[in-house]
Amino acid sequence: MFIAITVVIAYLLGAIPFALLVGRLAGVKDLREVGSGNLGATNVWRAAGAGAGLAVLAADTAKGVVAVLIARLLLTRAEAMPVSLDVALVLVGLAAVLGHVFPVYLRFKGGKGAATGLGVMVMLLPLPTVAALVVFVVIVILWRYVSLASMCAALALFAAVVGQKLLLRHKVADIYFFMTLILALVIIVTHRQNISRLLKGAENRFSFSSRSSEAGSHV
Repeated sequence: MFIAITVVIAYLLGAIPFALLVGRLAGVKDLREVGSGNLGATNVWRAAGAGAGLAVLAADTAKGVVAVLIARLLLTRAEAMPVSLDVALVLVGLAAVLGHVFPVYLRFKGGKGAATGLGVMVMLLPLPTVAALVVFVVIVILWRYVSLASMCAALALFAAVVGQKLLLRHKVADIYFFMTLILALVIIVTHRQNISRLLKGAENRFSFSSRSSEAGSHV
């Protein structure tokens, strides 16, 4: 029962469309009709400025963090569970990400899941997540493609977990191997249009300094 409750809470929390809400507060009537139309921090940054974009990035990341915190609070009080705590936390984390991608509040059309996934993984696997963040930052700085950086970071996270478990022989629950693989697949699938634009050379580069009506990627 506790697991089902925490999964539902995580999904509903992940489904909160902070990009749409912050965009409206910043004067963008409907972010889905601006730029890439994506409900993510990058599109908000381009449409409403850096402050709004950073606010959305923080809020979307916080959804993943809070979902895991709530799950730990509730599940550690459960006397008996049908699965291990690691498995339960993974289910909660994936629910939060899927809530962001398929929000019930917006007819299941949401963002791409990278920022919420970041929040989840920071709580569950902090060291591999830091390695993935380094990959993300380097790619954004060198090539300024947020979409490419997000996908490479997701793959780097999976690779880091594999390396920890198989090469370094660290004690990492098997479920995290599958979770990071699923998360990487979700990030890649939600960025499929970006992949097409990257292959065509039509993907817009991220600008650190100014607003832009262009859009083509997402955090």
